[in-house]
Amino acid sequence: MADIRDRNQPQQVQVHLQQHFNYQGGGKNYQSGPSTSQVLAILTLLPIGGTLLALAGLTLTGTVIGLCVATPPFIIFSPILVPTAITVMMAVAGFLSSEAFGLTGLSSLSYAFNHLWRVTGTEQLDLDHTRRRMQDMAGHVGQKTKSKAQEGGRT
Repeated sequence: MADIRDRNQPQQVQVHLQQHFNYQGGGKNYQSGPSTSQVLAILTLLPIGGTLLALAGLTLTGTVIGLCVATPPFIIFSPILVPTAITVMMAVAGFLSSEAFGLTGLSSLSYAFNHLWRVTGTEQLDLDHTRRRMQDMAGHVGQKTKSKAQEGGRT
């Protein structure tokens, strides 16, 4: 009975991997660690990262100072600036919506025209009509040329 219970119990398996990077090959000692290119990359990126971090700090400082300087005029002139900003935003929204409606109207008319053009098959009729007119014109020019040639032969 004890044997059956032991088989039904979940068992844990632990696997330990050991990696050794120190080995000798061809008479040379190879050790794990950063390669020369990795060291050069770090030495190159540290000053660049530090410079960019310093620039970010200067930008933040300049932004805070500018906000401190610009806040009082905004508060003083807000009775003028707020309605002006609202008016400008409404004008821009009006122009943009007008252009959007116009573009939508043109594209829908173009779609409808192309759909009707395909449904009615008028392009085939136009092609046949043009072909007939060209044949008639060629026949007319041919007859005119013959009559001119006959007139030239009589004189």
